[in-house]
Amino acid sequence: MYYTNGNYEAFARPRKPHDADQKSAWLVGSGLASLAAAAFLIRDGQVAGERIHILEEAALPGGACDGILNPELGFVIRGGREMENHYECLWALYRSIPSLEVEDASVLDEFYWLNKDDPNFSKNRATLRQGESANTRNRFNLSDEAAMELLKLFFATDESLYDKTIDDVFTDEFYRSDFWMYWQTMFAFEKWHSALEMKLYLHRFLHHIGGLPDLSALKFTRYNQYESLILPLVRYLQDNGVQFHYGVTVTNVLFHFLPGKKIAHQILMMRDGQEETIDLTENDLVFVTNGSCTESSALGDNEHAPVLEVTSGEGASWTLWKNIALQHPQFGRPEKFCSDIEATKWESATVTLLDEKIAPYVREICQRDPYSGKVVTGGIVTVRDSAWLMSWTFNRQPHFKAQPADQLVGWIYGLYPDRPGDYVGKPMSECTGAEICMEWLYHLGVEEDRIETLARQSASTVPCMMPYVTAFFMPRAAGDRPAVVPDECVNFAFLGQFAQTERDTIFTTEYSVRTAMEAVYTLLDVERGVPEVFNSAYDVRCLLNATYYLLDGRKLTDMKLPLPLKMTLHAGLDKLDGTILLELLEHYRLV
Repeated sequence: MYYTNGNYEAFARPRKPHDADQKSAWLVGSGLASLAAAAFLIRDGQVAGERIHILEEAALPGGACDGILNPELGFVIRGGREMENHYECLWALYRSIPSLEVEDASVLDEFYWLNKDDPNFSKNRATLRQGESANTRNRFNLSDEAAMELLKLFFATDESLYDKTIDDVFTDEFYRSDFWMYWQTMFAFEKWHSALEMKLYLHRFLHHIGGLPDLSALKFTRYNQYESLILPLVRYLQDNGVQFHYGVTVTNVLFHFLPGKKIAHQILMMRDGQEETIDLTENDLVFVTNGSCTESSALGDNEHAPVLEVTSGEGASWTLWKNIALQHPQFGRPEKFCSDIEATKWESATVTLLDEKIAPYVREICQRDPYSGKVVTGGIVTVRDSAWLMSWTFNRQPHFKAQPADQLVGWIYGLYPDRPGDYVGKPMSECTGAEICMEWLYHLGVEEDRIETLARQSASTVPCMMPYVTAFFMPRAAGDRPAVVPDECVNFAFLGQFAQTERDTIFTTEYSVRTAMEAVYTLLDVERGVPEVFNSAYDVRCLLNATYYLLDGRKLTDMKLPLPLKMTLHAGLDKLDGTILLELLEHYRLV
């Protein structure tokens, strides 16, 4: 497997690998990574779909990319997926997956046209004082000292950030900025999370820094992620003969360790309460999604809070990874990610507005008609003075195909679920759905004498506590996440958010699909490059453009720099006279 860029190899059709007809595949989990790997096996590896098996513990595919109409609870989503134009692997996949909505179009075509006609942006990114606009004026408000802290992180080596937290590299000067508010709430970073991962995010999305305050960097699907992304992919796989096995819990993959080879030789699993074993040869390719951010999630309802029935490190996905990791150091260290639920959990809630009584408050804040079928909030709205650090969003409606025309489905989450709420006076983690809705309505600016009635009669709210939702952000070092294909593995690969690939960032659909592409291309020796991560961090234009926005339009020469650095800057500018470098600095309004 090798990396490439440009469109020469992006559109070329690889020839059939020499042994593709002898290959079978066993994919553990049916999240986006596994589904994508199956699609790449068929399209690029040209393995027969009938020889591809997906083993899933649940009754439905999709993993974390879910969205269902629960007969007892109503609509449930555990999160949403934000996309951007430089998800090269994701779009390389979905250009080949037929749309379920638009005849003779791919999912990529459908998505592209939708976001051309209805581009995403937020008209009100943050509120305070019960629905008032925070009036950030799309500025980051980074002081010169905070900007230098950010710059230092940007240029730090990966090795210098191993096992360090965000709090190890930033001071309160940085945390007071609007940049941190935008960043923390959009990506769900906490101060105790990985400084390395934050640096990687800065590199990965540098080209979108200017779109961070108004969320114009983002693109969304027509419906929820399950109906818009997962179902078309599942249909494609089923049409190609892929075998889906539900109600199957894989407990271990056993290996033979030979000179120069690591061979997966058995899959151990439970089906219908019975132990089963699958014997493997080198022609049986095994793909395991190790770890899960939605493992052991607990749902509540309008009258009940969710109750976690798990302790740290529990759940089928973590148990499987631990059992595999015991066999070789190259298989990673799952305990680095799943051993501290208090550091990795937060809570979200799906709120369904059953009538039009709450909609005017939503409309007042987002400044759009939520029933229009077009962009509503344009991404999350953060309540700056919320004790829970609450954010909420309504995407294009209907968010579900089965959604009645007079209903709206939105999503709420809190980064600090153990703090007492500003209105209900209880931690979010102890609140029923109705109480979470009351807290949200309070911050929308609903009159207090109407809050409880609206929360109970005009809305239905389903809370969800996720103990491992930010597990992949925990501080880490080299080797904690296993390589997609560990050294000398001839028929085994890891997939998903806890596998290690180059330069990309977790908690994205792109990461899942990238690991899938790398795994398939490596094990089958597909004669085509995997597109490298967009090189914005190495493009001087992106660097200068991001600098302009991070400084809120201030000139470099106006920064409060140490005297030696300021003198060096002025002397350097004098020497740039008549060069393209000075033209670039002037073009990006930095001098």
